[in-house]
Amino acid sequence: MSESLSIPIRKTNWSILDSEDLYRVASWGQPYFFINNEGRLSVRPKDKSSVSIDIVSVIEKLQKQGVLLPVLVRFPELLISQVKRLNEAFGSAILESGYGGSYQGVYPIKVNQIQEVVDTILQAGRNYQMGLECGSKAEFLAALSYLHDDQTLLICNGIKDRAMLELMIEAQKLGKKVIPVLEKTQEYAELKSIIWRTKYSPVLGARLRLGAEGSGRWAECSGLRSKFGLSVSELICLVDELKLLNLQDKMQLLHCHLGSQIADIYKLKSAVREFTQIYASLVNKGIGIKYLDVGGGLGVNYEENKINSEGGVNYDLHQYANVIVSTVQAVCDEQGVQEPVLITESGRAITAYHAVLVVPVLGMQDREKWIKGMIMPDDAHQDSQALFNMMRYARDVSTKEALALFSHAKELHKRIRNAFSLGFISLNEHAIMDHAFWEVCSSIRNTLSNDQDCDEMPELIELENLLAHQYICDFSVFRSMPDHWAIGQTFPVMPIERLEQPPTDSAVLMDLTCDSDGQITHYVSSRPNKSVLPVHSFIPGQRNYMGVFLLGAYEDSMGDAHNLFGKVGEAYVYSNLENKNNFKIEKFIQETTVQEILEQLQYFSDDLRRRMSEIVRKKTQSGEISSETGRAILEKYMTCLQKGTYCDSEALGQDMS
Repeated sequence: MSESLSIPIRKTNWSILDSEDLYRVASWGQPYFFINNEGRLSVRPKDKSSVSIDIVSVIEKLQKQGVLLPVLVRFPELLISQVKRLNEAFGSAILESGYGGSYQGVYPIKVNQIQEVVDTILQAGRNYQMGLECGSKAEFLAALSYLHDDQTLLICNGIKDRAMLELMIEAQKLGKKVIPVLEKTQEYAELKSIIWRTKYSPVLGARLRLGAEGSGRWAECSGLRSKFGLSVSELICLVDELKLLNLQDKMQLLHCHLGSQIADIYKLKSAVREFTQIYASLVNKGIGIKYLDVGGGLGVNYEENKINSEGGVNYDLHQYANVIVSTVQAVCDEQGVQEPVLITESGRAITAYHAVLVVPVLGMQDREKWIKGMIMPDDAHQDSQALFNMMRYARDVSTKEALALFSHAKELHKRIRNAFSLGFISLNEHAIMDHAFWEVCSSIRNTLSNDQDCDEMPELIELENLLAHQYICDFSVFRSMPDHWAIGQTFPVMPIERLEQPPTDSAVLMDLTCDSDGQITHYVSSRPNKSVLPVHSFIPGQRNYMGVFLLGAYEDSMGDAHNLFGKVGEAYVYSNLENKNNFKIEKFIQETTVQEILEQLQYFSDDLRRRMSEIVRKKTQSGEISSETGRAILEKYMTCLQKGTYCDSEALGQDMS
């Protein structure tokens, strides 16, 4: 009874189309990611171009250059493509509807503050007058230096102190379109004191707290209890005071934010209509608003095109643009006011696609299989005998019988453990019964898997979870995908090769951290059970790579150094038809070394060397080790400080099973 605990596959003529459906590549990857004819995950980084890059080929080239995995592969051309698609979607909506205003997007740098990401987005958006949005002092200072064009907008959200407000005013004096957005009434009091002192009246904006609520995970960003924004009554008080001071033409922007990932297009439409009614009322009061900023929220499909899944949305980019444009236009027509310049802050949609994490599977832990030669003791407990006998006939039973056996097997296994705790069963017998229980579960799982009517049965899902392999992977959830750990955000995860073959196993991916939370707990697939990932059989000694996708938004800035795991190496990859496999690695940033991560916590290498030298010196003086051995130990210690924080998977070897 040494048969594998693998999942039976109903379909025998498996193809890459089956893998694309299984891992829902079309739902989260369109129009960029797909499986090529060799069964490898590939990307088309340029919008409306057929040029593709095989991700496995990128990894192979990096490894030839001595790069160790894990590695974050960045495709900056995906940033360019998304900027283009976003602006063209609004351009088309404006042209088709005859909208009287224009569109001017801004990129909120909190989503990903990496300099090359920000620079690429601004370069791609130059023809569209793409601007920036900041929400803190550091972000403001970084963004301000990128306003080479006087037409580039910089929208300043977040809480602002006097120094920030003063610098924003100075930037306006330089001719820059820097707009401080008032979030709280206290900010206006601070700004007013600066106006009185400097005799300079700056352009400003106001963020509004709408009554309409957003949808999805971040719905609390909107509504009457949201963190930021002025209430309607506070807005009216502000407007009245501006009119008294004859500054009504200085309030040029009205802003709202409905959440980071709006799931429902109909809630978006309702909120935009309410927002535009307020805009129209203010314009009719003589307030000089030019810009209507509907904030962020353009969703990304992390899972399915459904709002009933945590990571799904029920619209596409063009529908998003059309709803905003048509809703604003309709209200403006009703109220007889000029259509404003529309602004969105679509950071997630622009950046999410461009970053892919590739991690190696170091080894596998699975449930023990029955081993030939195991012999039941002659005096075995009656429950042990019953479970042993069940193993013999569990392979050939009906679905109804299998369900009854599973319930009985769990009860027997529980009673056997209790009997062992009371001293009635030996440790050897207890171990044999553990093997027998997993063998029974495997047989029952196979029976239920072969019955299509059982696909969503709780017992089958329970068995799949019990029997899933544990894949030990060379990465940290806390560093590379913190939103998965912190808020349960789903990210697409899948093998990146062998996709022309059917997966025969299921697994849960575990990271290297010493924390039970250090694992990926839910996956994107067409199977009812989202708690396990369908995978190909693990073969010790052979490479086994997993890809984690849509990591370009927020994960870089929010990564946590749990267990002192640092940043992984980063490769910047561009399409290039002159090179083999259509790509060129423009730049590689080395992973964080042990020394670098320790220095962030004030463990400096000179002090560490001194401490280790003292330990070695005492041992050599006492004669416990030779001077030569002591020097070798110290040299090895100092060498390790220069290495990366992750496992050297090549030196470790693939077989940890």
